[in-house]
This record gives sequence, C-alpha cells and structure tokens, in this order.
Amino acid sequence: MEELLSSEGFAVITAPDGPTALQELSRVQADLVVLDVLMPHMSGLEVCEKIKANPDTYLIPVILTTSLSDKQDRIDGIRVGADDFLTRPVDRTELLARVRSLLKLKLRTDELERAESVLFTLARSIEGKDPYTHGHCERLADLSARLGEQMGLASEQITALRRGGIVHDIGKIAVPDVILLKPSRLSEDEWKLIREHPVVGERICAPLKSFRAVLPIIRHHHEKFDGSGYPDGLCGELIPITARVLQIVDVYDALTTERPYKRAFSVTEALQTMKQEVARGWWDPAIFDQFERLVRGGVVESLSRGAAAL
Repeated sequence: MEELLSSEGFAVITAPDGPTALQELSRVQADLVVLDVLMPHMSGLEVCEKIKANPDTYLIPVILTTSLSDKQDRIDGIRVGADDFLTRPVDRTELLARVRSLLKLKLRTDELERAESVLFTLARSIEGKDPYTHGHCERLADLSARLGEQMGLASEQITALRRGGIVHDIGKIAVPDVILLKPSRLSEDEWKLIREHPVVGERICAPLKSFRAVLPIIRHHHEKFDGSGYPDGLCGELIPITARVLQIVDVYDALTTERPYKRAFSVTEALQTMKQEVARGWWDPAIFDQFERLVRGGVVESLSRGAAAL
C-alpha cells in the first residue's frame, strides 16, 4: 500500500505498531490514517478509538483493513468511529478510490474548521474591545453546555450551546464602538441599533451549514418568556430551548461580573435577582430551577469577572 500510494503522489508515513502510529500523529499533521485491525502492541480498533477521542485528531478519517469474514471487526470499527473499511487482500483500484474520497472529505472539513475559526476569532475580537467582557464567551460556552447536559439535551444541542456561547453576540460587529462602549444611558435610536445585533449575527453565521443549530441561539437569546424581548417578541416555548438555556447563563454572568455602573453580585444575590425576574415572566422557570441546582450544587463556583448582556 505504501508503494502504491507513494507512486500516486501521496506523502506516506508508516509505523510498525499502534503506539508508534499515535506518536507520529502527535508529530505530523496527517490527512488520513489506514490501520490494520491486527497490529502489534495495540489493535487497530484501539488506535482508532484513541484517534477519535483526541480533540486534535478526531477529524482525521480512519480506514480499517479487515478480512472479509471479520464481521465483528467491522461492527467494532463502527463503534470506535472508523470512517471506512477495506477488505484484505486490498484491491488497488478500491484503495485509491477510497483514499481520494476521504481526502476530499478531509479538505472540506479543514475548510469548515477554518471558517468556524474565523467566526470565533471575530466574536472574541468584539468581546476584547471591552475589558469588562473578558472571558464572557468562554464562560457562556462552558456553563451553557453544562446546563444543557444536566437537562439531558441532545449532543447536537450541547455542541450548539458551546458554539453559541462564543458567537451569540457576533452581530455587534455592526454596532459602532461609541455605542457599545458608551458608559451612560443609550438613546432610543442607539437601543434600536443594539436590538438589531441578533439578526445581524444570524445573517453572518447563516452560510455555515454546521451552524444551523446555532442560528436560533444567536437570533433568540434576547427573547423573554413573556414575549417582551427582541428581535421577534417570541414567548414561552416558542423560544428555542437552546436560546432559553443560554440566556439564563448570560444573565447570571452579567450579574456576577463587574461593570462600570455596578459591582459584581454574589452568587446568592444574582440568583435572588433572577428569581424576581422569573416571577416577572422574563425567564423559563423550569430551566432556571435546573440552573439554580447546578450553581447550588457547587459545579459553578463563580464566574470570573467581565460580562455584558445588552
């Protein structure tokens, strides 16, 4: 296989066993891994599982080679995340076809990663304009995901919450700094501009198909349970559940961090304030109850300083 792939112009690195293969992957940026199920020291299934469990390598496609009769190997291969299978003895034409197909997929994945990276960088640059919002995005991403996990949300929703925590306010790129950083009360026209940022953010992220589940978070994280929020005035369960989760965390982070016009509230003060807002009909009471249990349970000590919830 090495000779065949090299003759077709591919740069090929080989390893004599599983542990060495993992060492090579930590050293080089591979676009594809081909493993035999039966290898010394560590099976191909074990190596594949470790590749797919590592955040630095889990997007690398993995091909497992098995004998035609090894049905269980294929089942186990699917379980550990293998992307494709080749039957031994490996057919030359099939090998090249599968390698080229998976390399095209990896190229698209890399392009997608770069696009996501640009959006995340843009979101953090907006946050970085205000020293009081330092770390706000990461805190929202982490705590929203924790709350979603406690509520038993699907893995796709958890991923959307992690991404949404970072990019939820990306639409503020369209808001002039003089308004974003204004220390005094905003005028009605300035508030009108601020209220457009969820729609702008949705428009910015809409072309990225992997962000489809994130778009409702971006657009609706400023809605209120009684319908008095923006931009669409949605109420109750018409507000997507992921947006309801993130907005609870967003409010908590704003309350527990210092701003030019307020001190940082203690955890108890923040939760009491939020209870009053739940009673007013602003936030989902069931999600707030889950969040309060999360905080009271000691999972969340206190979020570090710097947040904004315009």
